Amino acid sequence: MIIENLNFNVKSEVEKIYSTKPNRILNCTGFRCPEPVFRTRIEIDKISANEVLEVIADDPAAEEDISSLVRRLGQELVDTRKDGTSLHIFIRKIK
Repeated sequence: MIIENLNFNVKSEVEKIYSTKPNRILNCTGFRCPEPVFRTRIEIDKISANEVLEVIADDPAAEEDISSLVRRLGQELVDTRKDGTSLHIFIRKIK
């Protein structure tokens, strides 16, 4: 029974991640720290609760810096995907 519940929870989480569609996309390609973090903060402020922001960046520091911002703001980091040299970060606004 516990294993069945675990499998169901893992499956639903995986489905949630891969079915995430952003409400807004922020392209920070070509910008270096701290610009992607500043722009991400501005876009988070613009979206409504439960909406998803996708941030695209190629700065090597962006993943750690934006993840820290999201935690500090109390938002949800839904997913992070790498596509070649680009990083796609999906953030759900909680409040």
